[in-house]
Amino acid sequence: MVQTKEKRRVFPFTGIIGQSEMKLALILNVTDPRIGGVMIMGDRGTGKSTTIRALVDILPEIDVVTDDPFNSSPTDPEFMSEAIREMFEAGQTLMSSKKKVPMIDLPLGATEDRVCGTIDIEKALTEGVKSFEPGLLAKANRGILYVDEVNLLDDHLVDVLLDSAASGWNTVEREGISIKHPAQFVLVGSGNPEEGELRPQLLDRFGMHAEIRTIADPKQRVNIVQQRIDFDANPEELLKTYEKEQQELRNNILRAKELLPEVKISKDLRIKISQVCSELNVDGLRGDIVVNRAAKAAAAFDGRAEVTAEDIGKIISLCLRHRLRRDPLDTMNSGDKVKVIFEKVFEVTA
Repeated sequence: MVQTKEKRRVFPFTGIIGQSEMKLALILNVTDPRIGGVMIMGDRGTGKSTTIRALVDILPEIDVVTDDPFNSSPTDPEFMSEAIREMFEAGQTLMSSKKKVPMIDLPLGATEDRVCGTIDIEKALTEGVKSFEPGLLAKANRGILYVDEVNLLDDHLVDVLLDSAASGWNTVEREGISIKHPAQFVLVGSGNPEEGELRPQLLDRFGMHAEIRTIADPKQRVNIVQQRIDFDANPEELLKTYEKEQQELRNNILRAKELLPEVKISKDLRIKISQVCSELNVDGLRGDIVVNRAAKAAAAFDGRAEVTAEDIGKIISLCLRHRLRRDPLDTMNSGDKVKVIFEKVFEVTA
């Protein structure tokens, strides 16, 4: 008798209490992966991993070329590996299948070869063919790459991840042989600030930065604990309770992705965004770009094709707080500092 593998039950995303910053940042990044990923910093045991896995579980399945190691799209050349694109342009029929959006965990001890993939030099020299063993970046293409305790990861590997996330491609070169493949993924890092911060130049490369804290309210804590106990005892029952909200969120994300290309942001709002970045002395223009993209994603998620000041207010701290220069004598939280300048520039009255 063949035993079927039981599907692992994942805690429902819409059932997670609190942590609104983290949930908003994750939703906006799956709506528009070009935002540049999320860095989630906070206390241990605050549901970081649970929330990320819950979001992946809610995402709709994607179409992939059957047996392709890079999760290539069968219809969109932008999401195809070079070999699949050549077949597509030659008019060959591509077999396709449905697949859950991949979520890849990157272990702290991973080597560069494990992350990027390896080239079989011996086969290349003796047989004259490029033999490539895909790594974690290939498996994460069109999905989410999650790095827990990213602040403890080797800086060189963090650089590799951020470069691939920004360019959408991973290039492996060895002994004069070069292979590249698509690596378009949402990079999600999490960590505990007590164990060390990322270098500012690396932190700046993450699109958004969510701060989460242990919930202090005793009633909320009791609700969270009880919810977890109920889920462990009978996951099906709890999932059924949130089935409607889960489907609504899934539909909202799908609708937002379709609406996103049509969303506009006025020149006046774009000038004000750049004015906020300027007054905060944010280095470079990455902050301006991310705020514009995140505001458009926020508007699309709300079902609107025009960005408002309220959309910008929701996301601007998430996009800029980690880009501010640090002053050890400054007692104000960086997120609060962003909010103060935003309210001044956008003339928000209490």
